[in-house]
Amino acid sequence: MKWTRKKLNNLFFIVGLAAVVVMMLTFDVSFIELWEHVTKAGYWLIPIVGVWVFIYGLNAIAWRCIILSNKHEDEKVGFWRIYRLTIVGYALNYATPVGGLGGEPYRIMELSKHINKESATSSVILYAMMHFFAHFFLWFSSIFIYLALAAVGDLPYSMPVGIILGLIAVFCMVAFYVLGKGYQKGLVVKLIRWVGKIPGLKNWSNRFIQKNDELLHNIDAQIISLHQRDKRAFYTSLSLEYISRIVQSLEIFFMLLLFGVDCGGGFSGLALTFLHSVLILSFTTLFANMIGFLPMQLGVQEGGFVLSIAAMGLSAALGIFVSIICRVREILWILIGLFLMRIER
Repeated sequence: MKWTRKKLNNLFFIVGLAAVVVMMLTFDVSFIELWEHVTKAGYWLIPIVGVWVFIYGLNAIAWRCIILSNKHEDEKVGFWRIYRLTIVGYALNYATPVGGLGGEPYRIMELSKHINKESATSSVILYAMMHFFAHFFLWFSSIFIYLALAAVGDLPYSMPVGIILGLIAVFCMVAFYVLGKGYQKGLVVKLIRWVGKIPGLKNWSNRFIQKNDELLHNIDAQIISLHQRDKRAFYTSLSLEYISRIVQSLEIFFMLLLFGVDCGGGFSGLALTFLHSVLILSFTTLFANMIGFLPMQLGVQEGGFVLSIAAMGLSAALGIFVSIICRVREILWILIGLFLMRIER
């Protein structure tokens, strides 16, 4: 069967809709308890959900910086189209295992309507790399945030904590090295050759490289050129992605305030609470990404929130509340993404 753009679009839509149903049926609490958590959030649910308007805006600008650095003069794609594709892409990433199996192919397919396929593919790959890069910077910088708070006596420090922080630092530095090499020498051809080492995929890998040799090397060339020829676009995109992760901490910050957790109030108390929110987000996303093969990271995100919030000396009940409200927020934004997918058609 030939997969047309219309059929693929419908497939993505069905997968996203099915994911919403699965997420609704796999809550660890009853619908009555779920409703109690939602009503407890009350008006705070508006800023918790609404802050993602700005997060996706930062993501869209970061992606557009990459697109504009690669595009030809006669190829134009507006911000609002990128913004829509950003929301839809992340909605599909929430809905599929290993994240990018849904969102990235959809972005390439839709962006190819407006710019050539090579530029569309390279920009999506570059943005995905930038997104991962920013996560590693968040995890790496969180080590120093934790150490600073431990130095002033706000958080506990022990030998096991030091070992964990050290392992995270090594993990991040290895990732920096691998991603840095990818920007310097390309990544796509090497990735497909690596896939060919998986038993049963060697022949497919060789055929794919032979058939698309010029296309793949052109994509790698565009990946290399972003770092070498347009460092301003590179660092602007990376900075925006990192800032978006910091802004994402606000949704946890709002929920902590809802529970009366403000570290004594005042500017210093609120600043301390926000730093706790950054650490909670950092640990949870690290935990979730390490086990990212689960669809919608069912159970992983919830466990990450409970563990990270407990590490801050807060109650497990707060961790459960935060995880449930974040899951509700994901469902709402998946529905918004599916709606945007349909109205575009």
